[in-house]
Amino acid sequence: MKILSKTELRTLIEQARGPCVSLFLPTHRGGAETRQDPIRLKNLLGQAEEQLPERGMRPEAARDMLEPVRQLLDDATFWQNQGEGLAVFCAPNMFRTYRLPLNVEELVVIADRFHIKPLMSLFNSNDRFYILAFSHNVVRLLQGTRYSVCEVELEDVPKNIEEALQYDDPEKQSQFYTGMPGANVKGGGAGGGKRPAVAFGTGAQAFENSDLTRYSKRVDKGLWDEVLHDEQAPLVLAGVEHLLPIYRDASSYNNILDGWVTGNPDTLEPTVLHAEAWKVVEPYFRQSQEVAAEHYGNATGQGVASSDIQEIVPAAYNGRVNHLFVAVGEHQWGTFDPAQNRVNLEQEASPTNEDLLDFAAAHTFLNSGTVFAVNAEDVPEKGAIAAVFRY
Repeated sequence: MKILSKTELRTLIEQARGPCVSLFLPTHRGGAETRQDPIRLKNLLGQAEEQLPERGMRPEAARDMLEPVRQLLDDATFWQNQGEGLAVFCAPNMFRTYRLPLNVEELVVIADRFHIKPLMSLFNSNDRFYILAFSHNVVRLLQGTRYSVCEVELEDVPKNIEEALQYDDPEKQSQFYTGMPGANVKGGGAGGGKRPAVAFGTGAQAFENSDLTRYSKRVDKGLWDEVLHDEQAPLVLAGVEHLLPIYRDASSYNNILDGWVTGNPDTLEPTVLHAEAWKVVEPYFRQSQEVAAEHYGNATGQGVASSDIQEIVPAAYNGRVNHLFVAVGEHQWGTFDPAQNRVNLEQEASPTNEDLLDFAAAHTFLNSGTVFAVNAEDVPEKGAIAAVFRY
């Protein structure tokens, strides 16, 4: 299961060749409800298999293309490691699954490209953020939204200080004291436990100034290479107060928030870290959304904003949309003819049309615009879509 980064999203939009099957379903972390998740996917898979021949695909070819999805149904390990939602994308040249930190509605979309609007609240949106739980013993990265959180699987990031520095000075490694006293968790960078004992004997200060900095830089590099290189989402640090400033100074990521969650994060559940981190990040998002809404109001008076989908779709395609507000869970089916710059609206989904809200979101993203995927009541003018144009 891949990490859903901006690079991955761009790959989904640009590289898939139709017919493209997009499946979305809510999932569960534990309990009896987890047994229902494979059944939900099986039902969605059946719908996709029925619909593909309507797009001219032979039933045998459809079954072959969907075989990787079918293999997930009996994969117990796959279903034991889920978040709040699951996205599955399948095409003749591509297969991807993504564990999501947000709940999504059950949905099957078959089109000439993948349906990505349910993912847009995770990109350039008003409530997506990361939490780095950072201690001597553990490095954990979590991705959160306003309502949910899930842990990001890391492959090339050091798991602890010993792994990060194991090749530097083997003799010094034998002196490490990795036990770290706990503390009550507090948000916003206040409070937060005792200074950790970092080495036996003399030289502890040198250890703090050099080894901890190298440790921080190696974790930062691993996170940058694997996840954060194309990100702008805010990052909240969680850990003992002694370590967090060292990591912040060593990090190359330019959106680490000033407040943090202090205390020993090693054994804290993701939901606890999420609740404390949200106290830090909520003011940041509230200000961002207020600024964007105010910008839309000003732009309307200047004639460079619209809530008319027939105006917005061509603008998004041609790179004119700077900010796009789009309603999650809403659909507007239709077609767009780039040669004529013409939008045709239709009442229902068909093998020959697509969701134009999704089309506008995808092209705004590809053209480096900002997408706010929000509830319908949070879209300016209370419609399904609204945009601020660059010109």
